[in-house]
Amino acid sequence: MPRFDLPDIRKPLRAVLCGLLLAATLTATDARADLAAVASSVPSAELVGKGRMTMFGFKVFDAELYAPGGTYRAADPFALKLIYLRNFKGEDITESSIKEIRRQGGATSGQLASWEKQLRLILPNVSRGQSLTGVRTSGGATDFYSGRRKLGTINDPAFTKKFFAIWLGNSTRNPRLRAKLVGAGA
Repeated sequence: MPRFDLPDIRKPLRAVLCGLLLAATLTATDARADLAAVASSVPSAELVGKGRMTMFGFKVFDAELYAPGGTYRAADPFALKLIYLRNFKGEDITESSIKEIRRQGGATSGQLASWEKQLRLILPNVSRGQSLTGVRTSGGATDFYSGRRKLGTINDPAFTKKFFAIWLGNSTRNPRLRAKLVGAGA
């Protein structure tokens, strides 16, 4: 019977497995480093829930909600991290945010104009894989981060409530994502 020599695939397989392990470790390290930047505003932050936003079948972003001890309360500090799965211009993120705040109702045209102006100065263009994190501080302000870098603050509790309601409010356009984020299943 003829004998066939098969190549030894153990070394390449080991290299692939080590690469995957390293990538997972770096991703977890990056996530912890991002959270370290907001630790003073959200002490003892733990993951509450996570989910993916899709529109018309396109993946838009992955979202992660962090709160002290992993328990979300709208009136307490928390961090909402969006990891973008596509490239977006900062002005498009701003326009979409203001459109959703307007849809919720309860904001004056003066407030909307002020918030839009502030967001335009804060929100950058994002590339696939980049994250933006919004932090609700104990004083009711919203701090914005890109990775570990603080981008700016909107110090208006009314803005903070309306802005985070885009994803976490009862009238969100995506109740399934909300349920996953706040730990209500779905």
